[in-house]
Amino acid sequence: MTRHLRPRRDGGMRSAVVDSWHRSASAGVRPDDATAPITLPEDALRDQREAHPLARVFPLLDDVLGHAARDCGAVMAVSDADGQLLWVCGTPTTLRKAEAIGFVEGSNWDERLAGTNAPGLALALDQPVSIVRDEHFRSAVQGWSCAAAPIHDPGTHALLGVLDITGGDQIVVPQTMAMIRAAARMAELELARDLLTRQTPAPAPAAPGTHLVLEGLGRTDALLTVEGAGGTPRTLRLSRRHSEILLLLASAPQGLSGDELAVLLYADEGGGSSTLRAELNRLRHLLGEDLLASRPYRLTAQVTGDWLTVEALLATGDLRAAMRAYGGPVLPRSTAPGVTRLRENLESQLRGALLRSCEADLMSQWTRSTWGADDYEMWQAQRRAVGAASPMLPLIDGQLARLDRELGV
Repeated sequence: MTRHLRPRRDGGMRSAVVDSWHRSASAGVRPDDATAPITLPEDALRDQREAHPLARVFPLLDDVLGHAARDCGAVMAVSDADGQLLWVCGTPTTLRKAEAIGFVEGSNWDERLAGTNAPGLALALDQPVSIVRDEHFRSAVQGWSCAAAPIHDPGTHALLGVLDITGGDQIVVPQTMAMIRAAARMAELELARDLLTRQTPAPAPAAPGTHLVLEGLGRTDALLTVEGAGGTPRTLRLSRRHSEILLLLASAPQGLSGDELAVLLYADEGGGSSTLRAELNRLRHLLGEDLLASRPYRLTAQVTGDWLTVEALLATGDLRAAMRAYGGPVLPRSTAPGVTRLRENLESQLRGALLRSCEADLMSQWTRSTWGADDYEMWQAQRRAVGAASPMLPLIDGQLARLDRELGV
């Protein structure tokens, strides 16, 4: 028996929870699934725990938070970055209750496998979250409430896993979330201290140069952060034209002549060389004399762009990470020919990979976005991918019917 998205008893459902329900349903989770799958059998669990960086701080977490969880009839759990529970601690009575919903060591609570829950949502959003009773996607879990916070590697900032407390309604009070966040932060500080003590002296690297971080996905005007060179990072909101110029130069590290840049910037012949030179002079004044070279025009610093990151992830075949990094079309309101080409090429690559993937939850992310809501072919592909028993079918069929009406089919 299936059910569909419905409001909580208090009359509303948070948007983050609605999004998670969509991802859960699209991934094939059934609301009547009794337990979460075991993805780490006992022998593999032991090896995974011993090798995992969080093993160094688990005793601290248990001491700081585990005892408090036991005292209030809850369980404390620590997962890895894939959602697999490496440690689950509580009183024997509470652990038996948690076992009934599959909340045990070695089980996987990624929302694509276990439905909406705090550890899975904290992993998906990379931020602290709480889930109250009927916000859980699976009926079996709706007698529980939970709160979780991510833990990051202090050296690389990579997500290591999640710290979670699961129990009754007392879990989702502000004080509990504050304790969980503080414990996660304490674990990161302990990992940082451990890293410092284990590091051996190495030759000092050359002084880092300036690094430009450019964000243009889903933005009318790009954001530019200038880092490094011993100074405090500064973030600038660029004008529309300066956004276009920097995106084009970042995408052409070998540089562009004035004529080439003009062709890529101006849709007609109205953009004269004097207008372009004036824009480049203003941009040079904004960035600093040493960051924008001429003959050809090029950026002299290392550049990172969010659209370049998506391209790189697609090139490695990591579609899921590419979707997480894709914040929308490149400068969606720009009509500059070069930017339009960048935007269309990236969208075509990502969309094509999605259509080939048969990953229903990723297709759902696309069709629920402003840029993908009217993508008829993607809705059709998503319908094929979810299967005949999916609770997503009424939503998908409704959207296809809407598009049929609008297209006059």
